[in-house]
Amino acid sequence: MSGTEPPADGMSREPIPGQRPDDAREARVRHRRFSMIWLIPIVAALVTGYLGWRTFSDRGPLITVSFGNADGLTAGQTPVRYKSVQVGTVESIHLTGDLRRVETRIRMDRMVGGHINEHSRFWVVRPRFSGASVSGLETIVSGSYIEFDPGEPGAEQRRFTGLENPPGRRSDEPGRDFVLRAQRLGSIDRGSPVFFRDVEVGQVLSYNPPEIDGSFTLHVFVRAPYSEYVRRGSRFWNASGVSFRLGAEGVRVELESARALLAGGIAFDTPPQLRDQPSAPDDESFTLYSDLEAAIAATSENRLTFLIYFDGSLRGLSPGAPVLLRGVRIGSVLDVNLEYDQAEDRFRVPVHIAIEPERISFPAGRPKREVRAMAEEMVAKGLRAQLTSGSLLTGQLLVSMDFMPDAAPASVRMEGEEIVLPSIGGGTDNIMAAVSSIAGKLDRFPIEEIGKNLNGTLASVNGVVGGPELRNALNALSSSLGSARDLIRKADSGMTPLLRRLPAIADNLDQTVARANTAVRSIERGYGGDSEVNREMERLMSQLTDTARSVRLLADFLNRHPEALIRGRAGAATER
Repeated sequence: MSGTEPPADGMSREPIPGQRPDDAREARVRHRRFSMIWLIPIVAALVTGYLGWRTFSDRGPLITVSFGNADGLTAGQTPVRYKSVQVGTVESIHLTGDLRRVETRIRMDRMVGGHINEHSRFWVVRPRFSGASVSGLETIVSGSYIEFDPGEPGAEQRRFTGLENPPGRRSDEPGRDFVLRAQRLGSIDRGSPVFFRDVEVGQVLSYNPPEIDGSFTLHVFVRAPYSEYVRRGSRFWNASGVSFRLGAEGVRVELESARALLAGGIAFDTPPQLRDQPSAPDDESFTLYSDLEAAIAATSENRLTFLIYFDGSLRGLSPGAPVLLRGVRIGSVLDVNLEYDQAEDRFRVPVHIAIEPERISFPAGRPKREVRAMAEEMVAKGLRAQLTSGSLLTGQLLVSMDFMPDAAPASVRMEGEEIVLPSIGGGTDNIMAAVSSIAGKLDRFPIEEIGKNLNGTLASVNGVVGGPELRNALNALSSSLGSARDLIRKADSGMTPLLRRLPAIADNLDQTVARANTAVRSIERGYGGDSEVNREMERLMSQLTDTARSVRLLADFLNRHPEALIRGRAGAATER
């Protein structure tokens, strides 16, 4: 029992505030110990905080990429990949305020967060079909995804505009970009291949809209190590489709590749004389020529222009036709005009040609800058130009130059900045003159009169050949010859039968001669007395007459001297 007892006098005393009673005892305060149950929420909070901090620290940056549309994209599912490794995920997709584009919020991984900068690029990989290539077929099964290219190092950036088409070159792909300027594109498009000696070494990245003068600017990429082959003097030309050309050198058909036929293409090469130049740097500008011929024609930067006047027709000579020196091409025709010379009151045709000094190997110690002086020397030694046929199939002409020792003396003169080279009549002019001469002679030849006479002669010959007189004469002659063969064959068997048949043979010969005379008279009526047939028939009749006379004499002689068959004519004469 605790507390204070009442006082003895029975009166209660109230304690005075602030005064401790004498018999008061000090209270004991007992502190409660910490309960272990509280460790569970504390640990849970710590783990949660750690996991939250870990999750927050492991999260990469949140970026925004806008695209033209969200075709194939799904929030929370569409991945972002780099070299086929997932490096992010699309968190949300929504329209922009003006409803023109689609913005995607992408959570990137922390490991690539430091590589996202102003040079980074994003594009959607989906099936794409074009004449140049087919890509993204793997997304037919796996679905579309966003491809990421870090790009070169640069300033940090979190908002990007996605590419509508995949870029032709990745930032980690070695090679160089070049700029081409062309007057027309043809079938060239983004993704069209770039060729070096029939090997695909790059592609067209993009091209700008045409400028005010109609020219285009193309951006192409050439992979390493082929990018080292692009020199400052290299030539690019349009290699699209099939090149079909009918020229002075015949029919030419060129095809760079089957892919270039379908999707267009660009080819390049470096002339041999310019291969010592340094490699072209990035973004070097070049001219894209329309074809290989134009690129070759522009190869020489120091080409020399000359002027040649030709007499006669220049039909078949066109710009681009080759200029040959002893069969080797040294240039091409630039232009063919028609001028009226008031001083001589006639038309003349000037032909402008370009000679490329690089195509000629000059002797050591003779610089190319002296080509003009050398041309004057060569003209003095007989150098002349003439037109020759380059192809009988197409009728195209070319300019051929050679030394003519018998050519008339000529001098070199200047017209403006061009040297006027002398010319002579070409082989074509000579051929045309000869053809004209032959045609004139044929026109004057009495073909109709000769034809009428020939028809009459042939009719007469047909009448004689088909007449009965000649047929009977030939039959009789054939019989006589057969009888003569029988006479010779039976001469050994006995002389008596032969002697009996000799008069008959003589009579047959007389009849044959008579018939032959009749035939000769018929032929004479058909051909006239001075004809060759008449003379031949007269000679034949004369020979037949002599033959008949000889047979008659032989028969008479044998009648008188039958022993001559055994002894011979000499023995019979001796006995006589």
